[in-house]
Amino acid sequence: MERSESPPFGIHRIDSGYLRAQMDAIHLIVQDGRAAIVESGTTHAVPHVLAALSRVGLTPEAVDWVMLTHIHLDHAGGAGALLQALPRARLLVHPRGVRHMCDPSRLWAASAAVYGEAFVAREYGQPVPVAVERITEANEGRVVMLGGRPIEVAETPGHARHHVCYWDAVSRGWFTGDAFGLSYRETHVGDRAFVVPATTPSQFEPDAMHSSIERLLAKQPERMFLTHYGEVGEVPRLAADLHRLIDAFCALARASVTGGDRLLQQEALFGALRQLLLQEAAEQGWAVQGDAALALYADDLILNAQGLAGWLNEAF
Repeated sequence: MERSESPPFGIHRIDSGYLRAQMDAIHLIVQDGRAAIVESGTTHAVPHVLAALSRVGLTPEAVDWVMLTHIHLDHAGGAGALLQALPRARLLVHPRGVRHMCDPSRLWAASAAVYGEAFVAREYGQPVPVAVERITEANEGRVVMLGGRPIEVAETPGHARHHVCYWDAVSRGWFTGDAFGLSYRETHVGDRAFVVPATTPSQFEPDAMHSSIERLLAKQPERMFLTHYGEVGEVPRLAADLHRLIDAFCALARASVTGGDRLLQQEALFGALRQLLLQEAAEQGWAVQGDAALALYADDLILNAQGLAGWLNEAF
């Protein structure tokens, strides 16, 4: 677990261990002796979460909520296994995600179609079904309590239609999942962070993503807690960069049309996204440049190209 044992606002960051260090964050919120966990990570993350609880002096019985921003397996694949270890916890998930948490077979198949069965089996582990009676729907505007601390649900489509974010008034921060992009810490210069949109398959919708970012800004947040990866500040600057890059991504997608051959389109778009990332790293002064920047975002660039191509072919 990262951060000190008494971090600001009682929010601890746990590295889920997915793919590499500082790729996938789970956030543990502690209030009045009770705990909530934002994102489950994969099934392989369960020991990391239990160890983090022990380090802060809490038992599994102290966890009231496992809160999912959406049901992509790097965020939610371990939810069922985690709930087995947390006897009092309830799962909070968008209504569209409930049936997939109860029966994760379609999630598994969809992920295998994108990543390949061997990768999914190795990196995610087998998802465990969740009993429906342990699920609470994360409806728009719902407020759940963690001790005396209210946490509010906001629907934030764009990355996925079933995406939600969680507003924490104590920290004046949002737990954003992928709605506020990707910000790997290797790019940061001191406390200055940089961000890239997550346009992964299969439900990327740019207009909805723009609207969701504005929805988050309306609370005048002081910080964002990203799944990929961790806390960032300077929220208005990063939001402006996201808006600009979403539009740039879409322009590249439109320019990549190659006579209806989707595979060629994705290859052209992947190359264009690589060039845009190199340009962004240079102009913004990332701590990593050139091949190192490309390597850091290599998998994301592939997925972003697939998501953009899917959006373009559906929209037009």
